[in-house]
Amino acid sequence: MNIVIIGAQGSGKGTHSDILSQKLGIPHISTGDIFREEVKKKTELGKKVEKIMNEGKLVPDKIVNEVLKKRLSQPDAKKGFILDGYPRNLEQAKNLDKIAKIDHVLYLEISDEKAIERISNRRQCKNCNAIYNLITLPPKKPGICDKCGGPLYQRDDDKEENVKQRLKLFHEVTEPVIDYYKKKGIIDIVNSESEVEETQRKIWEIIKKWKEFTK
Repeated sequence: MNIVIIGAQGSGKGTHSDILSQKLGIPHISTGDIFREEVKKKTELGKKVEKIMNEGKLVPDKIVNEVLKKRLSQPDAKKGFILDGYPRNLEQAKNLDKIAKIDHVLYLEISDEKAIERISNRRQCKNCNAIYNLITLPPKKPGICDKCGGPLYQRDDDKEENVKQRLKLFHEVTEPVIDYYKKKGIIDIVNSESEVEETQRKIWEIIKKWKEFTK
């Protein structure tokens, strides 16, 4: 089962993708995490995308498409995946149709105000990329990842001026993708402004109605 999760920054895409990955036993694939890993390793690709990401801009389609195609060809993605951070525009959505059959799309809806509030409190693990929120999903020990013990930090692209730019881009560029999947009849919309547990409950109410779970 191949699932796409769409949502503006701060909607909880990464958090809910991680939870669903564990429950469904399929990998959570985040293009953003792939690029941040390349930046950390200081690869040529990492150097190329670091400046783009820090400015709150979108990585060019050609680069993202190549990276995604390579990742989806790996063995762990053959039985299904949860894709987070792609497609971000209509061309990427059409490209994705060429390389994988998408069964379901979840759109996590959130207001800009709530998104900014959440992102300003977001922290990420430098080692394993796990996401935390100082208010809604704090680590057990301040500044330390629950999963691997790595240090937590605030990403440059989570700073307010960059967040506003990314939200503007989401409305201009990514919202047409939602209409694209509405026409295909495979999208479900979830208000994600609640706490993690409540949003997850709403997501599972939807998933239980999918044909894969009603056979």
